[in-house]
Amino acid sequence: GNVTFSCSEPQIVPITFVSTSQSYLLLPGTPQIDGLSVSFQFRTWNKDGLLLFTELSENSGPLLVYLHGGRLTLLIQKETDNPVEISEGTNLHDGLWHSVNINARRHRITLTLDNNAATASHATTVSRIYSGNTYYFGGCPDNFTNSQCLNPITAFQGCMRLIFIDNQPKDLILVQQGSLGNFSDLHIDLCGIKDRCLPNYCEHGGKCSQSWTMFYCDCNDTGYMGATCHNSIYEQSCEAYRHQGKTSGFFYIDSDGSGPLGPLHVFCNITEDKIWTVVQHNNTGLTRVQGADPEKPYTMSFNYNSSTEQLEAMINSAEYCEQEAAYHCRKSRLLNTPNGMPFAWWVGRANEKHLYWGGSLPGIQQCACGLEESCLDMRYFCNCDADREEWTNDTGLLAFKDHLPVTQIVITDTNRSNSEAAWKIGPLRCYGDRQFWNAASFNTEASYLHFPTFHAEVSADISFFFKTTAVSGVFLENLGIKDFIRVEISSPKEITFSIDVGNGPTEAAVQSPTPLNDNQWHYVRAERNLKQTSLQVDSLPKKVLEAPAEGHFRLQLNSQLFVGGTASRQKGFLGCIRSLHLNGQKLDLEERAKMTPGVKPGCPGHCSSYGNLCHNGGKCVEKYNGYSCDCTNSAYEGPFCKDEVSALFEASTSITYIFQEPYPVTKNASTSSSAIYADAVMSKENIAFSFLTAHAPSLLLYINTYFHEYLAVILSKNGSLQVRYKLSKDGLLIFTIDSGNFANRELHHMKINREGRELVIQVDQVLKLKHNFSEVDFKAIKSLTLGKVTDSLSLDPEVSKANAYGFTGCLSSVQYNHIAPLKAALRHPSVAPVTVKGSLTESSCASIMEADVNTVTMIYSSSDPFGKTDEKEPLTNAVRSDSAVIGGVIAVVIFIIFCIVAIMSRFLYQHKQAHRSSQKKEKEYPENLESSFKADIDLQNTVSECKREYFI
Repeated sequence: GNVTFSCSEPQIVPITFVSTSQSYLLLPGTPQIDGLSVSFQFRTWNKDGLLLFTELSENSGPLLVYLHGGRLTLLIQKETDNPVEISEGTNLHDGLWHSVNINARRHRITLTLDNNAATASHATTVSRIYSGNTYYFGGCPDNFTNSQCLNPITAFQGCMRLIFIDNQPKDLILVQQGSLGNFSDLHIDLCGIKDRCLPNYCEHGGKCSQSWTMFYCDCNDTGYMGATCHNSIYEQSCEAYRHQGKTSGFFYIDSDGSGPLGPLHVFCNITEDKIWTVVQHNNTGLTRVQGADPEKPYTMSFNYNSSTEQLEAMINSAEYCEQEAAYHCRKSRLLNTPNGMPFAWWVGRANEKHLYWGGSLPGIQQCACGLEESCLDMRYFCNCDADREEWTNDTGLLAFKDHLPVTQIVITDTNRSNSEAAWKIGPLRCYGDRQFWNAASFNTEASYLHFPTFHAEVSADISFFFKTTAVSGVFLENLGIKDFIRVEISSPKEITFSIDVGNGPTEAAVQSPTPLNDNQWHYVRAERNLKQTSLQVDSLPKKVLEAPAEGHFRLQLNSQLFVGGTASRQKGFLGCIRSLHLNGQKLDLEERAKMTPGVKPGCPGHCSSYGNLCHNGGKCVEKYNGYSCDCTNSAYEGPFCKDEVSALFEASTSITYIFQEPYPVTKNASTSSSAIYADAVMSKENIAFSFLTAHAPSLLLYINTYFHEYLAVILSKNGSLQVRYKLSKDGLLIFTIDSGNFANRELHHMKINREGRELVIQVDQVLKLKHNFSEVDFKAIKSLTLGKVTDSLSLDPEVSKANAYGFTGCLSSVQYNHIAPLKAALRHPSVAPVTVKGSLTESSCASIMEADVNTVTMIYSSSDPFGKTDEKEPLTNAVRSDSAVIGGVIAVVIFIIFCIVAIMSRFLYQHKQAHRSSQKKEKEYPENLESSFKADIDLQNTVSECKREYFI
């Protein structure tokens, strides 16, 4: 017969498998042919799916080809033989076209992926392989009962094309016309696969991946989180970290939140009333310059490990910023004032040259002394411009925010004879968050603030704090022709976030178990992106609604943004809103409120929400912008009254607080808060302190009155605690806590509370005992002593025995009612009615407990405060102690003599050098610049080294 060969390419007709449960394509094969040949191309975003199934003829078994985890697997399963399995490729769900070729002859089968014969896989079978009668592509029919189709995995979603069976191309148009095979839920002559990662809607560098119906974002190592990596994981300022109760340290801040700028690494100094944000650069030390002139200027550029935009955002958000600028000079002019061309200048944020120096103002070519009229030579406006041969300097702060930070410094006048300079540009320092406490008060339901349209087509986030007593009201609203976005308090216990992007309104609501109109600050964060709509209120569970995979996704708004009110004639908001951010941008509510009737800038009452951040008796103080913690009546200190105040005691150390007149712990506190008079009658004692020691017996605390009553806390010889009360009616009462050895080098916390007749004693937060007195008052408190009692008091024998040893160890955070005697001794010894005798060294008890005991005792105590004494051999120990003291005294005397000789030699040498210099009528600048500037400090260091040797 005639044989016709066709060399034309088969028509490429793609098909799309739409459903994961209903889609399949059934094509006939050529049965009982020895061998098998099937090829096709596929494209998908799903990791799993059945590509091909056929029941091989002559009971050869079923053959399956499927994707699992993005890898291609061929499996022939026959009950009488071992299964044949071949796997190829990785990440085949990448949305690209991949080709599959399966060829079998007799007992050998080959799987080739992407026409790469070099990596083809082979396998052999016991039974011969025959072609199948029918081939199922993409899945199996659910209601096709006569079919033996097996589907061990999900159905395929994606596209196929160029299907060949037994080397014959299959015309998919004939399938569409119903004259070839069968199919269900297919799109023929169309590849409907959609690349959902193009464009990439994962923000801030998030990596996009996808399935058939949706995309996913990998936010690892981006500094952002959320469904689209939209939300920064960092706070926007140091002020926000302080609000969380954080203390000083290094943090990342993200000034524009979800905006395009990345996080900035800064140091947050949270130890002062002002919260400082510090950004270091690459050269904050004192730098010496010689040999520079206008032809060869000296330049230094500063690197802050951040972009200009990041620094600019941080500076713009702050209330105040500064950088110290210091110029030390000898015959090196600075600004050449008043009329000459400057010899030095600095470059600021906008790459502009600035001709004023620290302490002066922009546009004025002067230094600080010029403004203060205190320059060495009044003809000039800078000390250095006098051009003297003696060392002098011009130092001050650059504080004009629009010019900061300093990016470069240029010096051109250090190339003359004896000309030299040294400069220093400090780190960038800013305080205050202009937005965190930025608030507005809405006094009527009809009042509102309006702002430009909120542009948030693809992603939108809204965050703010509010407080109210109203039952409902709209926080903000922005409308479009059909689209809108709205956040409101719809009932006292419910916040609602409503949005419509053209697919119909979507509403996310969060229910609170407690009323939200309690006139305390509450936090709201609403977000909408292509994947989900979410609403967060305080720390309640977040409400998340998944967005539809298809449909409209761009939010189209065109009206003004209303804050505190509404354009759709719904009920406005009554109360306060603060710290409002939209997509990381800060809205200045206060500034807009100044010009809007019915709205007032600011909102008091921050302590009602944040007062619990002031611990240990600290008092929350209301401020216009925020709050602060007053630690006056607390034994602690720090921004939240959480930092312990503790000190090391030696055996002879004594702190005595005299109750003779009203006295506040700090100078500027009101005297009424801690007033205790000598003739006062105290009906209560609230005593708290922590201690750490290895010595017993010891006297920790002793309170006495003018009527020979007392309260003593001692450690007995066996390490048990004793609280000894002597009252005139009850006599001596001894309360012993013997639940362990408390002289065990561990930190213990003790509380003694007496309210009227009832006494409660707690040790390490555990209630140890209760007692009821018949006597209710301490009469005429005289003094409180920590450590050794040095006054000539008639002490009870047991107290006297413990007092003979004093207290050797660490005391921390001592509180007696409103008095903090240890804090007064360490912080205000000159103004407090407190007397300190013996050695008292400030230190942290907690850190001592964690540190090596030998190291601690070597550094802090010459009497080994934590060393154990052998009470069985007092005489031997005394001899050893005396020998140690004598040896130590001799060593100290020798070392002091050596130090004096060294200092005198240095003094005589310097005096001799100065005499020579005066004869030559010139002054030489020392080789080491910092040594020259810090000569006094070096001398102090020498003396302190002598002292340190004595302690060792």
